[in-house]
Amino acid sequence: MDGAGLPKTKSTCPYCGVGCGVILTPDGGGGMTVEGDPDHPANKGRLCSKGLALGETVSLEGRLLAPQVNGAETDWDGALELVADRFTETIAQHGPDSVAFYVSGQLLTEDYYVANKLMKGFIGSGNIDTNSRLCMASTVAGHKRAFGTDTVPGTYEDLEEADLVVLVGSNLAWCHPVLYQRLAAARKEHGTKVVVVDPRRTSTCDIADLHLKLKIGTDVALFNGLLCHLFEVGALDKEYLAHTEGFDAAIASASSDDDGETGLSDQQLSAFYRMFAGTEKVVTIFSQGVNQSSSGTDKVNSILNCHLATGRIGRPGMGPFSVTGQPNAMGGRETGGLANMLAAHLDIENVEHRAAVSEFWSAPSITETAGLKAVDMFRAVGEGKIKALWIACTNPAVSMPDAGDVASAIKSCDFVVVSDMFADTDTARLADVVLPALGWGEKDGTVTNSDRTISRQRAVLSAPGQARADWDIFSEVGRRMGWRDAFDYQSAAEIFREHAALSGITGDFGRDFDISGLSDISDSEFNALSPTRWPITAERTGGRFFDDGKFYTDNGRARFLPVRFTKPAARRAPKYPYRLNTGRVRDQWHTMTRSARALRLSRHLAEPFLQIHPADAEDLGLQPADIARVYSPLGETLLRVLVSEDAAIGAPFAPIHWTGETAPAARISEVVAGATDPFSGQPESKASVVAIEKYIPAWTAFAISTEAFRPTTRYWAQVRTDHGWRAELASDITPDDWSAYARALFDIDGEPEFVVDGSGLVRMAFYADGCLKAALFAAPDSVAVARDFAASALGQPITGLLAARPGADRPDPGPTVCSCLNVGRNQILAAIESGVDLEQVCSKTGAGTNCGSCRPEIADLIAKTQLRTAAE
Repeated sequence: MDGAGLPKTKSTCPYCGVGCGVILTPDGGGGMTVEGDPDHPANKGRLCSKGLALGETVSLEGRLLAPQVNGAETDWDGALELVADRFTETIAQHGPDSVAFYVSGQLLTEDYYVANKLMKGFIGSGNIDTNSRLCMASTVAGHKRAFGTDTVPGTYEDLEEADLVVLVGSNLAWCHPVLYQRLAAARKEHGTKVVVVDPRRTSTCDIADLHLKLKIGTDVALFNGLLCHLFEVGALDKEYLAHTEGFDAAIASASSDDDGETGLSDQQLSAFYRMFAGTEKVVTIFSQGVNQSSSGTDKVNSILNCHLATGRIGRPGMGPFSVTGQPNAMGGRETGGLANMLAAHLDIENVEHRAAVSEFWSAPSITETAGLKAVDMFRAVGEGKIKALWIACTNPAVSMPDAGDVASAIKSCDFVVVSDMFADTDTARLADVVLPALGWGEKDGTVTNSDRTISRQRAVLSAPGQARADWDIFSEVGRRMGWRDAFDYQSAAEIFREHAALSGITGDFGRDFDISGLSDISDSEFNALSPTRWPITAERTGGRFFDDGKFYTDNGRARFLPVRFTKPAARRAPKYPYRLNTGRVRDQWHTMTRSARALRLSRHLAEPFLQIHPADAEDLGLQPADIARVYSPLGETLLRVLVSEDAAIGAPFAPIHWTGETAPAARISEVVAGATDPFSGQPESKASVVAIEKYIPAWTAFAISTEAFRPTTRYWAQVRTDHGWRAELASDITPDDWSAYARALFDIDGEPEFVVDGSGLVRMAFYADGCLKAALFAAPDSVAVARDFAASALGQPITGLLAARPGADRPDPGPTVCSCLNVGRNQILAAIESGVDLEQVCSKTGAGTNCGSCRPEIADLIAKTQLRTAAE
């Protein structure tokens, strides 16, 4: 079916915190097409490569379609009764703090609300935390220290209004591509200046007027230096300072710091300080590079201090702005999904807040203390203090720091429940009970993006098998644990109304989060709800905070925090001389359970890698495409070497996405320590100490097959292709019989077409009915093969494959550069020959004309071609 005549539905993208609107059109056969929503205020029709590929991620292949207990399929009644009984028994024997929930910023607000209500209000423990703890918890803590509440002051429109945008620890081009597009447009149309503060040169630097390549972890020293400069040149807003307290202590602390710790030159520091001091309309965007630190909260407050000192907050085009990494990290903050928060931005430690929420919920035993934050929660699981654990919509066996110990803790826990779309994630494999949950495109509710805009996610696909909404699963367990009336929900709209009504209590306390204007929204109005920025009350909708100098602290004044630079928690030592930076790549998401299903998204970077500076590579004897063994006191990982001056000397970079399902030897969290910020509990994921050495295998290989296969070599990394699967392999042991090895690898019968030469090069191909079924290319060192060409030959009646390169009749597009339009490197290089201007190349190939995230890479190819031509 082609979906002709089927209705279009407006929804929201499930990836980053930008919260882009999408228009979904089902095709009538279980799939859909996806386009940007021109009416959504976050993206105005724009989408990134991941958003454009969403329609490719909704197949039912590999989906969990029925509950499982100990690996055996069962019915919902039996599974839920078991969950309710085991949690009830554990609480009765060991108390409410012996159980825990670990949830996700990919849940909808309604899911979050029910889970938080069940744990904090009825089980009576604070032990519910979220993977957003790994993302933006330091921002929450910094906001609360300065403002009294976790309030994002500004809006996305400030990017267009600003004259200077400072990006701190934020690779906006890859991690929030639509905001990058908006900023790039503002730079072109409005002349907005851009400063990037990042230890690594990223694609975002392509639009930077100034890149401050500071040492890892030295952000506080930088912004303390800026605060001192603002004070010295008289750039403070004395009228606004009257609405604050603590400035004298903050400037005294800043004055005793040394911005030389940043490693930046005096000229670079002066240039930045002058730009900031001399520009009134400044927005400072910060993200994981600030948050994921053992001093993340202090970093946040060092930024807030500078904006408070200049009064550049809450007005058009100015203010500090945290951009979140997940689609509903903000919704989790609003509903109390973090262990140290109560619902509706209220405080667990506040007796009046607890009493008000308890009365609203008719809660029998609301928690009086904060629960365990993520790192401490899994340590408590490993120590046997938490005996029943429920994990929803996340994969902590891969994503948590010290992932090996986390996986062991989950495996050893007395009772583990996982609710997810798949039963084969690294985490779900460790569970006693796995419950099938609805996924994006199937579930219905709301999410809140980084600038406080509430948007609807709407269902356009039928529930597959027996899958149920997360709120429905939590509600049913709550009913079975004895709280029937409290969890007798029938729809997401009903939960949203209760959530909105509860927020009215926040308004009564004079706090920030208040959407009580939606507390009587009807089902039909909920279904039709347009994107709306909070607060939403009878008096006010949306807007900015703090222009009026009114804050949510006890005395109504903003607080300056006296902060000092402190080094990352892990200390370098001769045995571990490098500091590992980690992060995301452009086309993948978290642990790839969704994004890896879109074939085009794996074409850009099909393998995990270690980006390392040439000087470090030379010291270590590493060449491009070698495999590096990266190890820390916790564990080790194997990564393909990418030599680049973009990395800082002594600070290589590795992506976080690969798992036991895609590249088991490359799970980066195996080497990341669980050091945390003392205020936020957020792990330091960007400054672990590691050692690096060259891994020298007996052989390496490239393998392709029309059927899924699972290598057993020490190193392998596998992705889907248009016609099957491809993998990179490396092993310590050379097979005695290559043909037998290949047949076992691919689980295939028959003899291959086979070539072996004197250098040890091995090539073989298997055919069925005249079409290519599988192939293996192996060599003692690197394997020279046109990989994209070979993968495209799967299932085709192709000859001459063992030449390992295409003939003249089959041009090889090369590795994908533009995932949106599937434009390869060779196509771009060919276009460069006829015109070296970036706009001409993009126009000729189509690359870079959609989300624009690949334009820096295209520009780099042009620059390198020009240098090569000049040298010739």
